[in-house]
Amino acid sequence: MSQSEDRVPAAPLLALVADIFRRCTMRHADADLLADSLVEADLSGVHSHGVLRVPEYVDKLTDKGVDPQGQPTIVREFGACLVVDGGNSMGQIGARYAMQEAVERARFHGVGLAAVRGSNHCGAMAYFARQALAHDMIGLATTNALPTMAPWGGAERLLGINPLAVAIPAGTEHAIVYDAAFSGSSHGKIRIHQQKNLPLPEGWALDHDGRPTTDAAAAIDGLLAPIGGFKGTGLALIMGILSSMLSGASYGTELGNMEDGPQAGEDGHFFGAINVLAFEQVERFKERVDQAIAQIRACRPAAGHDRIYAPGELEQLKREHYSRDGIPLNAVTLADLGATARRLDVNTAQFDWLQ
Repeated sequence: MSQSEDRVPAAPLLALVADIFRRCTMRHADADLLADSLVEADLSGVHSHGVLRVPEYVDKLTDKGVDPQGQPTIVREFGACLVVDGGNSMGQIGARYAMQEAVERARFHGVGLAAVRGSNHCGAMAYFARQALAHDMIGLATTNALPTMAPWGGAERLLGINPLAVAIPAGTEHAIVYDAAFSGSSHGKIRIHQQKNLPLPEGWALDHDGRPTTDAAAAIDGLLAPIGGFKGTGLALIMGILSSMLSGASYGTELGNMEDGPQAGEDGHFFGAINVLAFEQVERFKERVDQAIAQIRACRPAAGHDRIYAPGELEQLKREHYSRDGIPLNAVTLADLGATARRLDVNTAQFDWLQ
């Protein structure tokens, strides 16, 4: 932990952030959900989708056209499939609702699929994929995003990074949880590097002309680099289509742009639940997932590595660590959080870590 970071306990941070969102006239349950999604991201070490987002979310709820009272509704159903309109609520509200509905359909049909429109930014996708785990199901979650990548060989923002999350239940091992965008990084992570005045790792970003860069400012003005070259841009395109064209949500440049921000209520998402019991005995499936995880962990490490981790394992270890010792948050994030709370007349006197 650097000298510019403080350790912040999760429970009071959650209470503070929920109070901030309630001051934006959100229903208490919705404010709690929105706050939990951000704090859970920070607990997992995914700070790009954590409380760093609070000022941005408050602006959306108070000044950028997002409805703090918006509620999702089902607008189309066909067997195991449904379309949800998010009601211009924050994305987390419609996303949880849609995933719950997908799980319910998977109980009876073996699978459940939900496409969402009329939504907004919904945070880290693993939060929703993990909802399926308690029901012995595999969870899938993807979303569209503002264009920040170019198609392979281009230098124009046409594609979102459009992440995919998959959660697979295990037995005695922690679940496999994969959550990644199809870019080398995200704008949130680049913002954190800029806040800390740190260079970017190689492969994260391109400048305005499509040249690789490690300068955070040039990256924010430029392009996110795809993972795997043309493979990353192809997968981003596919996730964007699933997240938007099945529900009628906006796609690509229709969403808005990084300079002016997104159009409220235009985001789309896509969620799936796969009932393991429809295909295999649950215990047998979990035993085999455990074996696959054990095989990964037993792999001979390459030079420079001392341990092999299964997808989601590092985040789980961080969750345990930060739950015990506090979440490391940098000074800029805490200052922005404090300024936002005070602007909404939230009493911050009890939070000695708040700047």
